[in-house]
Amino acid sequence: MRRPVTVALAAALFASALTTMSAAADLSPADFVDPLIGSAGDGNTYPGATAPFGMLAWSPTSTRGDQTSTGAANGYQYDTTRLRGFSLTHVNGAGCNPGAAGDVPILPFAGDVTSSPTADTTDAVYASNFSHADEAATPGRYRLGLQNGVTTDFAASERTAIGTLTYPEGKPASLLFRTSNSLNGSEDAETHIDPANRTVTGSVLTGAFCGRRANGGVNNRKSYYRLYFTARFDQPVTGAGTWRDATLQPGGLDQTGGEGYATGKDRAGRGSGGYVTFAPGSKVTMRIAISYVSLEGAERNLRAEQPAKSTVDSVAAKTKQAWNTELNRVQVNGGTAGQRIVFTTALYHSLQQPNLVSDVDGQYLGMDRKPHRVEPGQDAQYSNFSGWDQYRAQVQLLALLEPRVAGNFAQSLFNYAKQNDGVWDRWVHVNGATHVMTGDPSAATIATFYAMGVRNFDYRGAFDSLYRQATVPRPEGLQDGGCPGQCVGQRPNLAQYLVSHYAPNDVCHCWGGAAETLEDAVADSAIGHFAELLGRPREAAELRARGAYWRNVFNPETGYTQARNLDGSWVTPFDPASDRGFAQGSAAAYTWMVPQDVSGLADAMGGKATAVTRLDAFFHDANGNWQLKGGGPLKYDPTNEPDIHAPWLYNELGQPWKTQETVRQLVNSVYTTGPSGLPGNDDLGTMSAWYVFAALGIYPRTPGTGELLLSSPLFPSAVVRPAAGAPIRITTSGSGKYVADVRRDRRPQAGWKLDASFLRTGGTLDFRLSETPTAWGT
Repeated sequence: MRRPVTVALAAALFASALTTMSAAADLSPADFVDPLIGSAGDGNTYPGATAPFGMLAWSPTSTRGDQTSTGAANGYQYDTTRLRGFSLTHVNGAGCNPGAAGDVPILPFAGDVTSSPTADTTDAVYASNFSHADEAATPGRYRLGLQNGVTTDFAASERTAIGTLTYPEGKPASLLFRTSNSLNGSEDAETHIDPANRTVTGSVLTGAFCGRRANGGVNNRKSYYRLYFTARFDQPVTGAGTWRDATLQPGGLDQTGGEGYATGKDRAGRGSGGYVTFAPGSKVTMRIAISYVSLEGAERNLRAEQPAKSTVDSVAAKTKQAWNTELNRVQVNGGTAGQRIVFTTALYHSLQQPNLVSDVDGQYLGMDRKPHRVEPGQDAQYSNFSGWDQYRAQVQLLALLEPRVAGNFAQSLFNYAKQNDGVWDRWVHVNGATHVMTGDPSAATIATFYAMGVRNFDYRGAFDSLYRQATVPRPEGLQDGGCPGQCVGQRPNLAQYLVSHYAPNDVCHCWGGAAETLEDAVADSAIGHFAELLGRPREAAELRARGAYWRNVFNPETGYTQARNLDGSWVTPFDPASDRGFAQGSAAAYTWMVPQDVSGLADAMGGKATAVTRLDAFFHDANGNWQLKGGGPLKYDPTNEPDIHAPWLYNELGQPWKTQETVRQLVNSVYTTGPSGLPGNDDLGTMSAWYVFAALGIYPRTPGTGELLLSSPLFPSAVVRPAAGAPIRITTSGSGKYVADVRRDRRPQAGWKLDASFLRTGGTLDFRLSETPTAWGT
């Protein structure tokens, strides 16, 4: 009989509690988080236990009958209710399937191990179904009852997890360590069992982020990290064994063997692992820790984060407290139960990354695959940088709320660049340069951090390095390895770009010449601002001028951004719905991606009135109805990063009330409660951070600055309390979604823009709202 998890989903608890304000007051912010939001559709979130910015995440790896794949990009998909184990590492919301990590799936199995689990290529035997009725996910804790009769209850700290496995009476109690079975495969793995000391240790050599995607993925079928683990049990180990490929070795204690990075039949039946058994009906407590440096590092992490008397409850309570500390950085009041859940969960997802990759002693694995120690003044090394996504919203929220973490992250990316021959990669996974996407998002990110007041990193050294990357061509910029989706050149064919002032589509060695030009223009504008703040006027002028290179791919004849050839001709035939010359988007969408020069874009289109008319058509169908959920390549797509700044453009086009109504419509209709509550890939907190800003009524204006755009707040009041810096208090009076008046520190705020000083000094924003559009901000 199935043993149901005894704790109901948190949503039911706080939804009922919110019926009275007094009951709501008894709830902490973590009680408003539903980790299952975004786990259906294309949100690609995971529901398992993890700490803020944590290294370890205990969460299921699902299966749809193919051991070399999963039912989800990052291990979990709500409608896939069969799993092959609980993995130790996960990435929040990455877009390719499979995405990354999912290292060392561990399966509680109520039965004897009589054949090699790797030979079970369809996961018919060594897997288990489950029901969502037996699942409870809260920040830092994850409980699941399996249909095979085993119940699991785990809590996570930053680098460790602790949990209980309760086996059914009368059945063998086994625990499988599928060491080689990372989401993308592995080059090698090793498993060591010590029954006398009740331990299982091992490692997996893997990587291959997005290694199976068609657009350049073969280039990334390579290893770049080894994850070590150590697991300890409080109950006697009564039996053990190992396997490699199809061969089972009962009684075996040591095994090695990887799977490779192919998929389907090319990888099926390959790999290694081990298992231990306990007495039937056992209730086993397992403590487990990981390290990217060494087994000794994992053991140090376990000792440091789990004192001898630690329990699942005590670790869960400590991690919940850590989450409450982070979630309390933005306190909102009022709103419906659903709005509070959506908001707090978005904040939770935003602050899951960057992820710790250094051990408690400060050691980490560098991009050169050598051990390093954090720099003087650096607290920890962080990684998992989805740059093309995060530089638009998530890094700004991180800088606002956790500036010290942002500085540590900036130093971490600089450390990796120094270990990578000076190259700042656009998508860093653990210590791997994956080259995914396009542009130079590191430049935009580091410049934004500095503009928002982050100082605890070597910002002068980082600027010099980024400037060198933007101005000194490198040989890999002429290679096509990994193209289009993972081109190895960080600034592809830079020498030609500096001559043409755009990326020629026929020789750019990039995903798409038009997209590359737009991205590089944003990046150059950002580090131009960075140079100006550092007192580097020559570099500032040079880079700010390059921020206008977007004009060289705007075709005045078509009125759209369009790819060009080396000879200056436009790439034809042209269709604004086509992605030719672009990266995961159309000309119709990318044309709006000029946050550094909105007025210039409007002039190129024929004036602000023309631009507004076109922007209206981007958000509506021909009958004027909202079109906000990805209505085709000619319409706004809330799941696609080049689009997400577009609702805020109305501010600079002279009709801020349309920003207010469009943002509110998105907040109310696209982001919801439930597993399908995210519009698309969370992309390491990007979509969630967009929602947090939108609900607060503020949004970063352009990368490389600390300026904010204004809209109408969703909640009656909010307080932003950064980890360092002055608080920001936001209040509203009246009703409606339109802004009638704003006062900053009790003085009239006439415009739709807040200068960067507001983030430094904090203060109050008092909004008076209206049911109908007003002339405020025009």
